[in-house]
Amino acid sequence: MIELYTHPMSPCAQKVRMLLATKGLDWEARHVDLPNKANLDPAYLALNPLGVVPTLVHDGQVVIESSIICEYLEDSFPEPPQRPVDPHARAQMRFWMKHVDNKLHPACGTLQWPMVMRPGLMAKSEQERQALLDKIPEKPRRERQKRLVAQGLDAPDVADAVKVYRKTIEDMETALNNTTWLVSDDLSLADLCVAPYFQTLYQFSWQALFSDCPRVTAWYSAMRERPEYRSGVSADFPAETLEQLQAAGSAVWHKLAAHL
Repeated sequence: MIELYTHPMSPCAQKVRMLLATKGLDWEARHVDLPNKANLDPAYLALNPLGVVPTLVHDGQVVIESSIICEYLEDSFPEPPQRPVDPHARAQMRFWMKHVDNKLHPACGTLQWPMVMRPGLMAKSEQERQALLDKIPEKPRRERQKRLVAQGLDAPDVADAVKVYRKTIEDMETALNNTTWLVSDDLSLADLCVAPYFQTLYQFSWQALFSDCPRVTAWYSAMRERPEYRSGVSADFPAETLEQLQAAGSAVWHKLAAHL
């Protein structure tokens, strides 16, 4: 039995959901209410001490951290393979996965968090907000979220986040010069791990960040057409929700564009 503690707008959960779909695995969703900080409830922290999603439970065994979950699923269910056979391509795959974890994910959180999570916290009293934020286990994430609550997309973190996104896109444009996908002509964990961070740009109408990069644009268009993307990501964004998000994102695009 596979259970996944997940949230529709979590890029980390999206990449795991896509991999589960790619492998044709049956699984049960356990929704975690991130806007109301259910990820910081004691019961959830007992499963995942970092207080983040996703968390995978497979036959009673808990696996945390999305890239580790992807590798675990690849080891446990090797068909169809999502790791290249060639050692250099496999190393490049892991480079992209590490880049996502270390740089692109924090950048995405900085841009998406004020749009998705901040409104619910702002509806609470100052005392309630601070009490919830103080529960965040990791200091860098805790302090960043406090700044984003206080200042939204005017927080100083936003400039660096936009630049990380743009540099990632430029590096992808170069990488895609000779291959269909990021590390070879076959889809790999590299593509599955990077793709959800373009969903963030799409759902907020921030595609101008990559619209001048034709290879990246073609790569993302191809990703969106794949069945695992449709079931693992797009299915959680009905037309009405997507329309609301795109309107909200369009209204604040100038704040991001100012840092390009």
